[in-house]
Amino acid sequence: MSEPVIIHLRAETKPLEARAALTPTTTKELIDAGFKVYVEEAPQSTFKSEEYEAIGATIVPEGSWKQAPKDRIILGLKELPENETFPLVHEHIQFAHCYKDQAGWKDVLGRFPAGNGTLYDLEFLEDDNGRRVAAFGFYAGFAGAAIGVLDWAFKQTHSDDENLPGVTPYPNEDTLIADVKEQLSAALKKTGGKYPTGLVIGALGRCGSGAIDFFKKVGIPDENVKKWDMAETAPGGPFKEIVDSDIFVNCIYLSKPIPPFIDFESLNVPDRKLRIIVDVSADTTNPHNPIPVYTIATVFNDPTVVVETTKGPKLSVCSIDHLPSLLPREASEFFSRDLMPSLLQLPNRNTSPVWVRAKQLFDKHVARLG
Repeated sequence: MSEPVIIHLRAETKPLEARAALTPTTTKELIDAGFKVYVEEAPQSTFKSEEYEAIGATIVPEGSWKQAPKDRIILGLKELPENETFPLVHEHIQFAHCYKDQAGWKDVLGRFPAGNGTLYDLEFLEDDNGRRVAAFGFYAGFAGAAIGVLDWAFKQTHSDDENLPGVTPYPNEDTLIADVKEQLSAALKKTGGKYPTGLVIGALGRCGSGAIDFFKKVGIPDENVKKWDMAETAPGGPFKEIVDSDIFVNCIYLSKPIPPFIDFESLNVPDRKLRIIVDVSADTTNPHNPIPVYTIATVFNDPTVVVETTKGPKLSVCSIDHLPSLLPREASEFFSRDLMPSLLQLPNRNTSPVWVRAKQLFDKHVARLG
């Protein structure tokens, strides 16, 4: 390439967001391919500045992307802070959550044309088959199942007056598994060794496979976990099988209306076993939400909200919208590795199909602003 592509990795600002769109490993791959990479100091990140500096990246202050030259591509994960409104002059690669008519989408998207900037939304970078080139789905399901088991175990060993306490990111998968096994072991002493049952909807996808993998790694017997996908949900809910399970993990996002998987009527039965719902999709503003029994997006330092029921045991929902941050290092490596082939195409982004489609989608939605 004649002029190197310049990527500026911005620091994440969402509370407790410890992931990064580039890891030291993938940053080195870009540098070796001729890219110039600037990395912001990021106190929340699981990766230290020294790790990036050691492989040749240039470390710059947190938030310096705002004053960076226009020829830099600003790369991040989560959306920018809502209280910022200044026009965006750069090309940005990130999750923006403004293409599905989410609340405030015009304000979010409008900042790009206001500054003659461009958005390449990570959620809509797709290959020729329409499949996302990179996604956090596996670790979203993995972490969601972990919260589900932690909450179930907590309910066995604590009173209903207490909710699952806050959780913080784990340094690695082994540490998370060891911690959950310890909590699960204490709970099994209360249940006479009886493991919880689980039901995963979306079991054939990335997210569902992550949830199933977690259940297996903490020792929950395979026969205790029902694995559902489109075939099982085709008859239409509500489904008694969910009510009859201890842990329900929802791994699908719906873009069209279907009968809900559960509703208040199906939950308010005296023989309900269900104790924890983990809605990994966590899109509380989605009008087609198949779990219409909660309205609050939960967070890591307060991971569950109680569902008000009149019958049956205490029931909670976990609806954290960045679950992979529970395992930020593995999740970042997994995602960044999948994204790498597309990033290497950035010098040809005006002709590379992945980037051309993303730019066309951006232009389409900008036109809707009027």
